[in-house]
Amino acid sequence: MTRVAVVGAHGQVGQRILNQLYVRGDEGVGIVRNPEHGEDLHRLGAESVVLDIESATADELAEALRGCDAVVFAAGAGAGSGAERKRTVDYAGSVLTAEAARIAGVRRFVQISAIGVDAPLAEDAEPVWAAYVQAKRDADERLRATDLDWTILRPGGLSNDEGTGSVTIGATVERGPISREDVAALVLAVLDRPATARRQWEVVGGPTPIAEALPAAPA
Repeated sequence: MTRVAVVGAHGQVGQRILNQLYVRGDEGVGIVRNPEHGEDLHRLGAESVVLDIESATADELAEALRGCDAVVFAAGAGAGSGAERKRTVDYAGSVLTAEAARIAGVRRFVQISAIGVDAPLAEDAEPVWAAYVQAKRDADERLRATDLDWTILRPGGLSNDEGTGSVTIGATVERGPISREDVAALVLAVLDRPATARRQWEVVGGPTPIAEALPAAPA
């Protein structure tokens, strides 16, 4: 049985990851900042730990990660948040989680980023959008510099459509949508495959079953 901690567990992708872990018989630990969200995670078959990654120390988060086999960083400041929280959640939260994983001895780390964040920003880019892109880009760069067994997934536009179990994945792919259900399924598939460590991919919905897409994905 695999035990996986999910940071940002009450987000739409995070909840789907926890539920899929439960369905297949694994253990999920959801890290949430709002105590009221714990019951939602319990209904998905997961444990919950209340901890705010914007104020917690790495040692405090490490305590929640101890005994886990992997950690998934699925947190984001979300729609309606300002540029400052893009930095404190999407970037600093990732850096904190990576350090906590190191302290806790959890080497496997999957980060959900976003498609296209390495592309140059337009000079007239909307400030909050620019802050989001820069936070994701910088978080990925910092994670790649660690000695963790990381995998970075950069999905296209997220939808609530029913998952198909099929994707298009590569170092870069044409922008397109992907269901949150399929992103969650891809996270679990990556966790099952040690060879996906230290790889970074963009991913959108597509014709290739996930199990077949991963082995063939270019670096």
